[in-house]
Amino acid sequence: MEFSAYTFSSEALQHRIKNILAVSSSSDELKPVLSRLFGFIDFTTLEATDNETSIAAFCKRALSYQQAGYAVAALCIYSPFVKQVKKALEGSGISVATVACGFPSGQMPLKLKLDEVQFAVESGADDVDMVISRGKFLQGNYQEVFEEIQAVKAQCGDAHLKVILETGELKTVANIRKASELALLAGADFLKTSTGKVQPAATPEAAMIMLDTIREFFDKTGKKVGFKPAGGIADPLIAYQYMQLLKAVLGDEWLQKSLFRIGASRLADKVLEQLKD
Repeated sequence: MEFSAYTFSSEALQHRIKNILAVSSSSDELKPVLSRLFGFIDFTTLEATDNETSIAAFCKRALSYQQAGYAVAALCIYSPFVKQVKKALEGSGISVATVACGFPSGQMPLKLKLDEVQFAVESGADDVDMVISRGKFLQGNYQEVFEEIQAVKAQCGDAHLKVILETGELKTVANIRKASELALLAGADFLKTSTGKVQPAATPEAAMIMLDTIREFFDKTGKKVGFKPAGGIADPLIAYQYMQLLKAVLGDEWLQKSLFRIGASRLADKVLEQLKD
């Protein structure tokens, strides 16, 4: 399929965002949806200091949320911990996600990327969050980027593939739109904004471009692809605003954890604080 020309400028996108959020993002509206919002969180730790002990504590924390009546959608961790997390979460219904493909830089030969994905899937990962090769993309090697995503998707088997664009490095409306198109055509199950290791990370403007592209892809193919803002989302109101942007562009049917996730490490505790107030 071919996508239509994308005519929104940065200024036009900002105007759309302002209009959507002006009528839908007050703190008064937030309280009734906090529990639902919690269920979209990919609870994340991606630190160089992660180890078996800290990961065990991380799993225990996630399960304590569930015991209190609130379950995150998934735990997102580095691939060496997938087996450990899978065993710890057994029977909980919480998915296991991992990052791959030379995260966060993407600077790794394709064969090694595929080996990494195979390792993650064989270890039990339900979701694989791959980061694209921004260097290749910014050099204009679009076909190579497309083929890498396609190959990773094939390696994922039954695991869902989230494609991280790293929009803070792509920068322009045209680049974010093009990367979104490539990922969708290559078979992505989700588009994800950021690794969380680059600033700016998630932004409403990048989200709108990605959501518009997902909308057009669905209109032309009938295939629903998910959306995951990630990076620096620690405020429940900000998370809610991304939820409202998704709802405005894609509709209520996308408000389920199979189609919407929020990547965050600090958000869960802050949502729970407000739920208890």
